[in-house]
Amino acid sequence: MTLTPLEQSVLNYNLFGEAGDLPDVVHCETIEARSVLHDWELAQHRHGRLHQVLLVEAGGGSAVLEGERHALGAMRAVNVPMGCIHSFTFTPGTEGWVVTLASEILDDTLEHSDELRRVLARPGVFAADRGLRTAMKGIFAEHAGRDFARAQILQSLSGLVARCLLQGGAAAASDSAPDPRFRRFEELLEAHFADHWAVADYANELGMTPVHLSRLTRAATGRTASRLIEERLVREARRNLVYTGLPVSTIAYTLGFNDPAYFSRMFSRVTGLSPRAFRQRMSLS
Repeated sequence: MTLTPLEQSVLNYNLFGEAGDLPDVVHCETIEARSVLHDWELAQHRHGRLHQVLLVEAGGGSAVLEGERHALGAMRAVNVPMGCIHSFTFTPGTEGWVVTLASEILDDTLEHSDELRRVLARPGVFAADRGLRTAMKGIFAEHAGRDFARAQILQSLSGLVARCLLQGGAAAASDSAPDPRFRRFEELLEAHFADHWAVADYANELGMTPVHLSRLTRAATGRTASRLIEERLVREARRNLVYTGLPVSTIAYTLGFNDPAYFSRMFSRVTGLSPRAFRQRMSLS
């Protein structure tokens, strides 16, 4: 996938202002902890492999998500999908939490929920309920400790956060059922992602132009068709790297790549890690 000039100019962080890997399967910190270091302003950036959820408990400010400005106030939540270009300006003293999820963990959470995947793929700001506040506080408390079954509890609480997003205002961001043509695109993508169909192939099958298809996918998920195609390939590659012992070259051929080196370059560009480094990192999680 070719990045736009804007995307090329945006800093790509794995965690707020940090180039290193996410140090845990889930990360949680207060809004103040990071923001006070930057005078309560976090410049435009994106996370290549991470999904973030912010909850403002007190205070406020504003968030800019993919160029759209949103006001923030008490008990407002922000959904920041992987790859979303965003920035924040907080009122000094704002209180709340930021939960950061590794894309691999989120994939496991969403494996059997296409509806939840679509909701979480859309950046947005919405009213939070007590359930989300409880889940966020629980992650913050559990993350700070090292008690038995910590990783499993963090993953369960992360699933609760995702469910709260689905049940809350994030679902209202799409107040109508997804376009049936988008559902058909998803079906085609599942059937042909390993065949390396181009956007034009999917568009032709759907009886529309590639530009129209990308408008359709942006309306449904906030992402272009080309990005969704690439993300589907990478998601399958991650599953193979984590759950099988197949050599990287075999995984590449299985996914329809003629050149394992090209597969490795693509995977590294999208995830920030080579396939071997990704496999090693997950084996240590």
